[in-house]
Amino acid sequence: MSTEITTIPVTAPNGLPTDLGSHKGEVMLIVNVASKCGFTPQYEGLEALQRKYEEKGFSVIGFPCNQFGSQEPGNAEEIANFCKLTYDVSFPVMGKIDVNGDKAAPIYQYMKDEAPGLLGFKAIKWNFTKFLVNRAGKVVKRYPPQAKPEDLSRDIEALL
Repeated sequence: MSTEITTIPVTAPNGLPTDLGSHKGEVMLIVNVASKCGFTPQYEGLEALQRKYEEKGFSVIGFPCNQFGSQEPGNAEEIANFCKLTYDVSFPVMGKIDVNGDKAAPIYQYMKDEAPGLLGFKAIKWNFTKFLVNRAGKVVKRYPPQAKPEDLSRDIEALL
């Protein structure tokens, strides 16, 4: 039996263990995010996707990560305030995680196995790498950081 992504343990913004069970049956775009990255303005596009498709069963899920150039130094409260005040983010921004290395979050280990990057490399190269997950909880596509959220609409609509 294959793993259902919504059952993999993740960290809630308050630091407590949880999972994505509340998103079971939804199409998800899972993104490692950072507040001080050149790609940070993508929060605007991610929020636009959230608002455009949430009524159809879609959610963006952000996972703050400080592994790339220390571009997410804040604590959970600082990250939440930044997202809300700067980009009016309504989608969930989970607890800060590692996406690479020995301490990589299990959900990222799973997604990297399911959708390796260019030339089969599994490591996340930078902030704002995106994974598209279908309603069955299967990772269907991986996008590089430079992929603009607005350019993902066709792929998202195909799964809704």
